[in-house]
Amino acid sequence: MRSDDLPSVRALALFAAMSDESFDTLMQGAFLQWFPPQVTLIEEGHIADFLHVVVDGAVEMIARHGDRETTMAIMEPISTFILAAVLRDSVHLMGARTLARSRILMIPATGIRDAMARDPAFTQAIVWELAGAFRGAVKALKSAKLRTGVERLANWLLVAHDQQGGRGVVRLTIDKRTLAALLGMTPENLSRAFATLRRHGVEVEGREITLAQPSELRRLARPTPLIDDPSL
Repeated sequence: MRSDDLPSVRALALFAAMSDESFDTLMQGAFLQWFPPQVTLIEEGHIADFLHVVVDGAVEMIARHGDRETTMAIMEPISTFILAAVLRDSVHLMGARTLARSRILMIPATGIRDAMARDPAFTQAIVWELAGAFRGAVKALKSAKLRTGVERLANWLLVAHDQQGGRGVVRLTIDKRTLAALLGMTPENLSRAFATLRRHGVEVEGREITLAQPSELRRLARPTPLIDDPSL
């Protein structure tokens, strides 16, 4: 890693509180690298050799069974994957590939485990990161089990709308097939869900989605902070 990259990495929440000595040791074997879109970063079932941190761009977490593939999550800055496999020195339960041009920090898994053993502040940051990932997984599972496909899409649109400034338009950063997989739907079901939402003020033009009546969409979606608030 170049020395001029170190300050930006040091400022990440995961590393901010650890000692200078621990950080310097951890970074000795680390790489900070740009990858083009659609590059496979890790393979499902392979041993976790590195902790990956998305610094810029976006990464799609994927899972396969037989000839089927689905999107499990979209990782955006600043987030780690897959931390649990690194800590357990075990295999990845998901694969990962870049969705866009992405800058990824890769830290040897052995270095992560060694740093945890000697630096309590880093251990605390790791626990915080794991807790956030667990809570995110619980919220995703609740949404999948307690909502219809139309409700999942409506709530996803509302969250994306707020994240993009709340100006009545959502710009998709992923294709509709990936969005369908992320929401646990087939592309055909996603199209039908969009058709259902048309009467609630949702208009689709390519990757631009207009929310003409956000309050009406909110009444249909019935969002709850216990599922939809990313800060909880």
